[in-house]
Amino acid sequence: MIQQETQEKTAMSESKQADSQQLQTVLRLDQVRKSYGSNAVLRGISFQVRAHETVALLGPSGSGKSTLMKCINLLEEVNDGQIWLGDTDITNPTVNRDHCRSRIGVVFQQFNLFPHMNVLKNVTLGAIKVHNMPKDEANDKALELLDRIGMRAKASSYPDQLSGGQQQRVAIVRALMCDPELLLLDEITSALDPMLVGEVLEMVAELKTKGTTILMATHEMSFAHDAADRIVLLLNGKIAENGSPREVMDESQNPQTIEFFSHFRGI
Repeated sequence: MIQQETQEKTAMSESKQADSQQLQTVLRLDQVRKSYGSNAVLRGISFQVRAHETVALLGPSGSGKSTLMKCINLLEEVNDGQIWLGDTDITNPTVNRDHCRSRIGVVFQQFNLFPHMNVLKNVTLGAIKVHNMPKDEANDKALELLDRIGMRAKASSYPDQLSGGQQQRVAIVRALMCDPELLLLDEITSALDPMLVGEVLEMVAELKTKGTTILMATHEMSFAHDAADRIVLLLNGKIAENGSPREVMDESQNPQTIEFFSHFRGI
């Protein structure tokens, strides 16, 4: 009887833990496939991103990273599989796509700032026009976020008056304006001068410490090794690795993984 009660308590505990873990899952991909004609770009991608986790998506050019990010942000439609944002299947054709996008913050490698608007207007435009945030509230929040990254004094400046690193940091602030459940960062340093990469990565590291949930496609291997909670390695449209930086980058015995990381030094 005692053994049975113990087993029942253990089962209940495990069930509660499983439920808790499910609630903590921000993003879940289940057998996602995407092709362009006969070219299969994503071939059965499955992984999860949990709340407050920073996941680095690695892989060579052409491995499917950017396509995957576009599928998650609903800029591309998947051919098969499901993508869940919280408890919403965002690949369901009946879903409100605009509402789903509003729950995700996205920053691409190109800054995409409006050249005719100053920093403050660039940052607040989407919050005011799309999310119906009152202008005063949007301005206050934008100035607070800019202050955190030492750019409040640049609120009246225009994009062409900023360095590439500053423009990218402004783009990140814009993506954070409406407190997204998930922040997607797609190769955000690839268009920057090497001297400016550090300031952007420093901002990402700070967001991690504040508990922002991040999925980051990047070629910055040292940063991924030091800052990510988990590494997902894409090779030829499939997941080759999914584990901690140490497990994937230091200890993997997969020949393909070893070959990929052999091209990088100083990890």
